[in-house]
Amino acid sequence: MTQPLLRIGCGAGFSGDRWDAAVPVVRTLRAAGGPAVLMFETLAERTLALAQLQRRNKPDSGWEPTLERFVTPVLRDCVEARIPIVGNFGAANPRGAARLLQQLAASLGLPALKVAVVEGDDLLAALEPQRLRELLPPTLQGRELVSANAYLGAREIADALRAGAQVVVTGRVADPALALGPMLAHFDWADDDWDRLACGTMAGHLLECGAQVTGGYFADPGVKDVPGLANAGFPIVEMHADGNFVVTKAADTGGCVDRRTVIEQLLYEIHDPAAYLTPDVVADISQAEVMEIGQDRVRIEGVRGHARPPTLKATVCYEGGWLGEGEISYAGPNASARAKLAGDVVRSRVKQLGIEARLRADLIGVASIFADDDAQWWSGRELAARDDVRLRIAAATASKADAEAVNREVLALYTCGPAGGGGVRTSVTSRLASDSCYVPREWLQPRWSFA
Repeated sequence: MTQPLLRIGCGAGFSGDRWDAAVPVVRTLRAAGGPAVLMFETLAERTLALAQLQRRNKPDSGWEPTLERFVTPVLRDCVEARIPIVGNFGAANPRGAARLLQQLAASLGLPALKVAVVEGDDLLAALEPQRLRELLPPTLQGRELVSANAYLGAREIADALRAGAQVVVTGRVADPALALGPMLAHFDWADDDWDRLACGTMAGHLLECGAQVTGGYFADPGVKDVPGLANAGFPIVEMHADGNFVVTKAADTGGCVDRRTVIEQLLYEIHDPAAYLTPDVVADISQAEVMEIGQDRVRIEGVRGHARPPTLKATVCYEGGWLGEGEISYAGPNASARAKLAGDVVRSRVKQLGIEARLRADLIGVASIFADDDAQWWSGRELAARDDVRLRIAAATASKADAEAVNREVLALYTCGPAGGGGVRTSVTSRLASDSCYVPREWLQPRWSFA
């Protein structure tokens, strides 16, 4: 018997996304009727490393810090409409997130939820740290590791949903797996049905960044105009059993879904359109067809798939020293030249004092985004004259003391010149560095269980 189409809506595309974005998505899913799932993608590489640091200092923490704000507005509606929620908001502590979700349900007067937890992505938990360091690539050996997590696939998510989970909480999984898992559970696709797995993966890829596919990251006024951007609706995919699917968005919202927005997001972060490696399948979109079939409705066909790779991608984060940042403003005639001179003064002082630091200077409003490190100053171009400019000095150092010493040189510009500087602000923060590598699948044992 052919299964009815499955609708999957996205409620968040990253940790800093809008807390109310899921509300119109769920409203649209309920109005449409039929099987539906809501996914939350809140876990970037840096987000997970910060969660690991948080849990190191406070063991009963480490999940998405605003999980409550994301889920509370839609939890009752999802439970009542039997719309499962799948999210990687578990970060470094999926079980902690599951406990919080149960507390949220109780506070809303809902019965206890069937919350499933997917685990097994943490390489530091799977392997003894010293052994892991020995097995990692040479560039990562000897590092003080903060986190090491492999990207898991969709199978455990699917198994949890088949068992009746109302919410599935994961840590590090491949972002498209948040959508592919529900498709596997709904359509019962085989593990080696490569074409359909690839279709589901690319549908998840279009969903994973939220409003990027509905006009958000696409908008460029006068070039690529997007209506109602302040209320851009988040995306919904309508997946069919054969793997072909339609991308649309929440009803009565701003933004747009057209061939251009879909193609931009389809290619986003894809190094090889013919071989997009994921834990579940190698997807090939080189022959895909993208067709507008109605207002805010785009159909994708022709995605192909190949056997999944023998390895999993892993992101390893490690202690990266310190970052000192200092800013000072210059205004009035010749402000740009005075700000540039101030940057040169700080660089000279750091060298004289023997402070070990990599420096970058930006003239915000004149030369910042494209300015170079190491005193290249905008690739030698003439600096534009501005009446109001802010100098930013950034210093990467091995020690906190060196970062503070650089900041003090920025502070000293108040009276040591050049003329007219003011509004100094400084900060020092610890840095995380990261690298990626491939690890054998057998290093990990993905699993799921009800919390």
